[in-house]
Amino acid sequence: MKEKLYTIPVNDAFHTSCECPICTMYHSLEQNAIEFTMGPSYMEDDIREITNQQGFCEKHIGMLYKNQNRLGLSLMLSTHFKKTREDLEKLTKQGAPKSSGLFKKKPSESPVTAYIKKVNQSCYVCDRIKQVFNRYLITILYLYKNDTDFKKEFKSSNGFCMTHYGMLYELASSELSGTIYEAFIEDINELYLTNIKRVEDDLLWFIDKFDYRFANEPWKNSKDALPRSIEKLNSVSVE
Repeated sequence: MKEKLYTIPVNDAFHTSCECPICTMYHSLEQNAIEFTMGPSYMEDDIREITNQQGFCEKHIGMLYKNQNRLGLSLMLSTHFKKTREDLEKLTKQGAPKSSGLFKKKPSESPVTAYIKKVNQSCYVCDRIKQVFNRYLITILYLYKNDTDFKKEFKSSNGFCMTHYGMLYELASSELSGTIYEAFIEDINELYLTNIKRVEDDLLWFIDKFDYRFANEPWKNSKDALPRSIEKLNSVSVE
């Protein structure tokens, strides 16, 4: 099948040797989003308006800080400070909700609490990633259905982390149907369970190698079993 633009990153990820090609795609999108945010875009009014409203999650504020563009990040945070401060000043003037007391009905959530929860749950970088990432997942299912070569690549991969296995499993019910859907569920289940067992066995051998009885035995594929196990279970790359 001739590649279209949106299939290129999906095919590239499945061509790499990794424990989860979807993690590979996500990390690439994440890095691109960080670089975009810390590039010239932070001076653009429309971008600043969004970052002022959304702010950043704990993970991505750390990544933005490590990007070394301290001036750009400081400028974005200064206007985000101003936006949140002014919003909260207005909300605090509405007064606190009345206490419910010990046995009274719980009062409705205060505007201040609702605002803080909303800001804490939003992230400009996360939203930027999601816009493309969801299309990548749909592309995987499209290629599985329509591209014989990709289907072979899919079935011969090292499987997925638990999170992305679950995402594909759930999405398949709305993107596939009939025998194609049934075949996909069978393939992805076998792919995930076979490879999770492979990594589990590698991790167990890694543990055994700390036993003096196995000191002279070969490491096999266990030397990097711990970081691969973390990726399989938690979708986190620690290397």
